[in-house]
Amino acid sequence: QVQLVESGGGLVQAGGSLRLSCAASGRIFSINAMGWYRQAPGKQRELVASITSRTSTNYADSVKGRFSISRDNAKNTVYLQMNSLKPEDTAVYYCYCNANRYSGGYYYDYWGQGTQVTVSS
Repeated sequence: QVQLVESGGGLVQAGGSLRLSCAASGRIFSINAMGWYRQAPGKQRELVASITSRTSTNYADSVKGRFSISRDNAKNTVYLQMNSLKPEDTAVYYCYCNANRYSGGYYYDYWGQGTQVTVSS
C-alpha cells in the first residue's frame, strides 16, 4: 500500500508562515505528481499547488506569490512553504500523490489524512 504522512500544520497570526511536509511510503514504482488540496468548512475542496516529477508546478491564483511547493524525489516528500498567511487560508490541507505501484501500472491518487492550518486575524 501507499501511505502519506503529513506534518507542519498549526495556528499562526495573519502574516505568519508555516511549512507543510508530506512523505509518501510503501510500494511505489513511480510518482507522477504530488501536491496539496485544502478544504474549509462549508467549502469545496480546492487545489492549492502541485508539482510533477519533472518539477512543473501549478498554483491556485489565491496563493501565487505567497506559497511555494517543492519536492525531494529521493525521499518521496513534498513541501508547501506558506508565507504571508491570511485568515482565508484557514482550512484542512490534504497532501496527495499520483503514483503507480509497478511498471506499466495505472497511476492512482493517494491521500494523506489532512493537517489543520488556522490563521487568525
